[in-house]
Amino acid sequence: MKPLLLALIAALVTTAPATAEVSAPPALLVAAASDLRQALPALAEAHARHGGARVETAFGSSGKLFAQIANGAPYDAFFSADAGYARALEAKGLAAPGTRFVYGVGQIALWTGKDSGVDVGRGLAALDDPRVTRIAIANPAHAPYGRAAEAALRHAGVWTRVQPRLALGENASQAAQFATTGAAQVAFVPRSLLGSQGLREGRHWLVPQAWYPPLVQEAVVLKRSRAAAAAVAFFTFVRGPEGRRILATYGFQPLSSRPPAR
Repeated sequence: MKPLLLALIAALVTTAPATAEVSAPPALLVAAASDLRQALPALAEAHARHGGARVETAFGSSGKLFAQIANGAPYDAFFSADAGYARALEAKGLAAPGTRFVYGVGQIALWTGKDSGVDVGRGLAALDDPRVTRIAIANPAHAPYGRAAEAALRHAGVWTRVQPRLALGENASQAAQFATTGAAQVAFVPRSLLGSQGLREGRHWLVPQAWYPPLVQEAVVLKRSRAAAAAVAFFTFVRGPEGRRILATYGFQPLSSRPPAR
């Protein structure tokens, strides 16, 4: 009997379930305005170093992402370059209550390649250079940076004059791409993308912020999210000291820092 008892004990030990491993936080699928193509991966990487959930991103114009979400796209969170879209989701009951917050205020710049010969240091007067046959901006119909560019051009009194030369990108990143590939000689781009590949070698001029409505940008957790707790934890990180520092590195300003319009 003794050998049999030992055999039974050995069998129990070998077939007992192993101690459960600590499961990783669920991955987050985040819809984000294209001006975050540099900043959001940096935020996600820093968040992961602190044990946070992995963040997967889908970039596009805020208006088109809003339409996707309204039509049931399965995102967990939305970072919009226009606060109005985040607020509209809240009004539609598609946002998790109490999660909407301002993550920064964007800025636009007039950019040109280093070999274009166009002196963007002259500001919008550079658009009169005969070498400027195409001017790239994001489509104002659904891209906040396009609306900001249009407002700045109207402020300067040149909108009607330059309209025939405009090349409309689906979003701010595509507008930048038009200029970096030579499809346009200049582009209105987010300041947050100036350090990206293709743009860092060019020259730029920051458009005065008083020339366009504030690019107040807000994020919201979506009500249908299956990882809402992880999304809220990511938001907490973004709003914290390290998150704010990363956003500032890419040119996103706190709301209180924007000069008044004049």
